Amino acid sequence: MVIDDSVEELQVLLAALRGAGHRISLDFDALGGYRRAGVLQPDLILLDVHLGATSGFEACRLLKADPTTAHIPVIFLTAGATLEERLTGLREGGVDYILKPFEPEEVLVRIAVHLALARRGAQPPDGAAEAPGRPPASEEEAPHDLDRVIARAAQRLIESDLANIPPLPALAARVGTHEKRLTRAFRAHTGRTVLEFAREERLSRAQRLLAQTPLSIEDVAHAIGFSGAPNFTTAFKERFGSTPAAFRRLSRDCACGA
Repeated sequence: MVIDDSVEELQVLLAALRGAGHRISLDFDALGGYRRAGVLQPDLILLDVHLGATSGFEACRLLKADPTTAHIPVIFLTAGATLEERLTGLREGGVDYILKPFEPEEVLVRIAVHLALARRGAQPPDGAAEAPGRPPASEEEAPHDLDRVIARAAQRLIESDLANIPPLPALAARVGTHEKRLTRAFRAHTGRTVLEFAREERLSRAQRLLAQTPLSIEDVAHAIGFSGAPNFTTAFKERFGSTPAAFRRLSRDCACGA
């Protein structure tokens, strides 16, 4: 599948792909491409970074948050990508970058490499049952439920950097939607507001850091997005009934007695 809105460059790319015998599905819109990918299940997606209202990064977040499309390799197409842009694409789940203007032969070789890697990853080990082409969605999970995918993508963004959770409007934009829809989708599929989820994740992460690392309480507070130890201590005690220091002592005592 090719998701790109650069008409002139597309002509060269599509000609090269067809000449190599690839079957192609084309979409000019990021959200339309995401939906089409869920239905068609392509072997690989070539995704332009700059797609107008919804960027390629936002589309990739949705693809990787959806169990029906998470397994599909995504190669980003972009003109003059900066290091930060390339790193962003890789962090969001892209497997490669192709810079525009591109050489058709390079595109075909990179596609061949990633198709081979994807097929190899889908092969079961010797003696094992045959692996499915993609992970099945749970029975209660409606495939292609965009609100569910939006909520999951937002969760992944929050969990990836608890110290720097974007404001709600920015978080919504990064998963390809607006604040009102994200709020509705999040509550419907998690039972909590975005703020409640973020707070719970921060404090749960704090428990793990206190129990498993030698970080000071001040450092733990900063690592999960609190301005300092006093605010963190108050929030932690309200949630768990003990101070961070008391929790750490109890965790160490339990570990020693095990």
